Amino acid sequence: MKIVVIGGTGLIGSKLVAKLKQQGHEAAAASPKSGVNAVTGEGLAAALAGADVVIDVANAPSWEPAAVLEFFERSSKNLGATEAAAGVKHHVALSIVGTERSPDIAYFRAKLAQETIVKASSVPYSIVRATQFFEFLGAIAEMGAVGSNIVVPSAQFQPIAADDVVDCLAEVATARPLNGTIDIAGPEKAPFNEFVARRLKASGDSRPVVGDPSAQYYGAPISDTSLNPLGEARLGKTPLATWLARL
Repeated sequence: MKIVVIGGTGLIGSKLVAKLKQQGHEAAAASPKSGVNAVTGEGLAAALAGADVVIDVANAPSWEPAAVLEFFERSSKNLGATEAAAGVKHHVALSIVGTERSPDIAYFRAKLAQETIVKASSVPYSIVRATQFFEFLGAIAEMGAVGSNIVVPSAQFQPIAADDVVDCLAEVATARPLNGTIDIAGPEKAPFNEFVARRLKASGDSRPVVGDPSAQYYGAPISDTSLNPLGEARLGKTPLATWLARL
């Protein structure tokens, strides 16, 4: 099976290409680094020629509201049209749990627009919505730096390891299209600040982590239901302690 991974040189994409190759598939990474730009269309037709499945895990270079929306809208429309012309049988998109519940977060609005375009395409699809990754906990902490403290939301949080996301994407991509959406999340749920505190402690960072119900996430307030699956979800197998032990 020929599988093209859009954004295949990033965190998730590079792991996914390696995983698919281990499984015996013909997997190719497509990104601006390899001369393929889904936003402009450069190199896209050649990259998708003969592909059975396309997995879109690309990330926007800018999260400025207008720029991130344009990125996901243009890339998704270009992918849909090019895939249809190439006879691609399955489009898989990686999105975020709760996109429709946090409209004040520009990135979430852009991902929701991406989902809408994917659903409207003639290409059979699967959308995998994931919670935030363990790998981003350090960066999330730095966004909450206030003096000598880290102040983050205290809402419930259920992050997941990138490797578990990759495993799910590989499974979904090599199965029949869902023509629907699934949620994936980590195996543990706890207040946001507890995950961040454990991540900092593991890296030797002694700054106190304060959970504040009014603290914002990417400029927007969140609640216990903002970032977590509300219904059925597939759970990753990696607890935070196991992931931290690998650092």
